Amino acid sequence: MKEAGCLAHARRKIHDEDVRRPTEMTQEALRRIAELYDIEAEIRGSPAEERLAVRKARSVQLMQSLYDWIQLQRKTLSKHAEMAKAFDYILNHWNALNEFCRDGWVEIDNNIGENALRSVAVGRKNYLFFGSDKGGESAAIIYSLLVTCKQNEVEPEDWLREVIEKLNDWPSNQVHELLPWNFSSVK
Repeated sequence: MKEAGCLAHARRKIHDEDVRRPTEMTQEALRRIAELYDIEAEIRGSPAEERLAVRKARSVQLMQSLYDWIQLQRKTLSKHAEMAKAFDYILNHWNALNEFCRDGWVEIDNNIGENALRSVAVGRKNYLFFGSDKGGESAAIIYSLLVTCKQNEVEPEDWLREVIEKLNDWPSNQVHELLPWNFSSVK
């Protein structure tokens, strides 16, 4: 298992400082990170192999340039400065933050996952009443599948209705075909 860092968390620390005290340094850091996100926007939805090729051709050098620039800037800051803390976070997590440059399946950040889990956190108090651990586990599986439907632009109710109708007669070694991202091909 490999650790993949979240560049959005690193960026947030710089952004927050830029909101409080905008400087050329905060602006330059945000600009450099924005370049990486621009590349990700261009390759979003592409196969992992293509994403990796583009990242190796373009993002790796931008990440190295960012690293070198941060090292230089860091020398000019007090260790107590907020930008120093933001830069230290990046430097301390550098290997994990670069995982997206080594693996086309890895995202530049975990925003998709965090957004999917946000509604889980909001409903946390309601989930105390599932009756048992098994009930909670079952609900978590269903909830995960319904969120996956939304991420794949599949209407959850339609998907659930279709799957329930087909599941009894569906071959167990082909159950993966019923997953939300395959929904249009199931009909």
